[in-house]
Amino acid sequence: MERSGRDLAFAFLGGAVLLFIAAPIAGLYLASSPHALAGAAADPELRASIWLSLWVSMAGTALSALFAVPLAYLLARNTFPLKGLVNGLIDLPVIIPHSAAGIALLGIVAREGWLGRAAGAAGLSFVDHPAGIMLAMAFVSVPFLINAARDGFAAVPVRLERIALTLGASPARVFFTVSVPLAWRSILSGFILMWARGISEFGAVVIVAYNPKTAPVLIFEKFNSYGLGQAVPAAAVLVAVSLLVFTALRLVKDEA
Repeated sequence: MERSGRDLAFAFLGGAVLLFIAAPIAGLYLASSPHALAGAAADPELRASIWLSLWVSMAGTALSALFAVPLAYLLARNTFPLKGLVNGLIDLPVIIPHSAAGIALLGIVAREGWLGRAAGAAGLSFVDHPAGIMLAMAFVSVPFLINAARDGFAAVPVRLERIALTLGASPARVFFTVSVPLAWRSILSGFILMWARGISEFGAVVIVAYNPKTAPVLIFEKFNSYGLGQAVPAAAVLVAVSLLVFTALRLVKDEA
């Protein structure tokens, strides 16, 4: 099939975007020697920070899914007053500066805040604790899960749910055996996006819980203290780990 001028123009424009994405990433590795990369990969502090980022974001995503997926279903299946306001509120964490998000969160999780006081009564603390990191990550990333799941549920034909109801299935059974399986790819996509966004969060995390250091916070600290010489190899290692993890997850999603 002969390529049209339009396709060639679009290929050029698309290639420019891909180059814009790939060039800075490639620059990380071109600017780092193999010795520097090996040293960064062997750094116990960096490895601990990457592991912390991975598992805390995963835990926050899994916990959020228990609340976000049912909310997404309600938004996909119901019309109610102020629904537009609710949708706007869901997207708000994506819009506001994340340093502002961290300050807003700190207001409720600090010892003087209502959530901080409740946690303190139970002997817990969110400030400078993985639980605080989890809240900060979830706050800025949960819109990705809600929006993806909502779009997935909206694409499920309502008639299939109604047929299941007429055959005697309960609403809960219809949700778990019809709606969720048919919307599963969108839910999983939102799960992956939320996890990825949580791992990369810096602004909200650094305000709520500077310690223990997540990978973005540690890389920022290395840049401030030692300059690019220390920060670039650490950033390259984090990018490599992220690429491996999320390539694997995308493959799982495509086969699901």
